[in-house]
Amino acid sequence: MDKRIQSSISGVYLPHLIYGTAWKKSQTEALVIAAVTAGFRGIDTACQPKHYNEAQVGSALTKLLSNGFQREEIFLQTKFTPLDGQDPERIPYDPQATLDQQVAQSFAVSQQNLNTDYVDSLVLHSPLSNYQDLLSVWRSLEAIAQHGGAKQLGISNCYQLSLLQQLYQEAQIKPAVVQNRFYADTGYDVDIRQWCSTQGIIYQSFWTLTANPHLLKHAVIQELSEKYRATPAQVFFRFLSHIGIIPLSGTTSLQHMKEDLDVLAIELDPAEIRQINKLLNSNPGS
Repeated sequence: MDKRIQSSISGVYLPHLIYGTAWKKSQTEALVIAAVTAGFRGIDTACQPKHYNEAQVGSALTKLLSNGFQREEIFLQTKFTPLDGQDPERIPYDPQATLDQQVAQSFAVSQQNLNTDYVDSLVLHSPLSNYQDLLSVWRSLEAIAQHGGAKQLGISNCYQLSLLQQLYQEAQIKPAVVQNRFYADTGYDVDIRQWCSTQGIIYQSFWTLTANPHLLKHAVIQELSEKYRATPAQVFFRFLSHIGIIPLSGTTSLQHMKEDLDVLAIELDPAEIRQINKLLNSNPGS
């Protein structure tokens, strides 16, 4: 089975699972090397020193490439983080600059951090509160893509369908991915995911396991775990891939990395997929 998913918007191939590097701090380099060596072919980071060590992602990639890996094998995704998502003491661009300059400066830092001329995916980390500012930033991201700096664009932390639809309508380069927190508080983005599916936008989930212990403990997941001799996390990740979601895994455990990568060996049947899907609409305590 091909483990990659091709975007109908950008033509970019994405792996079925992406390694998330948030909150890894000084362990980032070692964990990225471990993840790619274990089999991960997608890496997610951001130009946001508050939560990411983007430079260590770059140093990890440099070491991996020197050990025989090819840049083309790795789906590399980074983000532009607006001012309100940055640590005021560690902003990676001039906070007094215009929005287009902030985007350009941030991407230049990402290129330097990651030791690469291009990224496979450049994501707006969160929508700006003013729509015209959001559109201005998107135009700046489009300019980077048009000059070969990014193969596709996306948006993260976007939980308002009407806003996403407006951006999609006005974008010259359409968002190819939406990356959102996957949890009950937003109803698991049912409406957003359905709309994304009709447009060919790939939905990436983060906080996928951390926010859903009630699902992993649910009898349905537990029974399938026993049936397939897999962990509850593996069953849940496989369910997500069945319904077209690409989850991020941020595990620091080598064993869990290998387990996460093995999920495609599980083949849930349509009735089992429907069973789990119903859980997303049920009371978390049920």
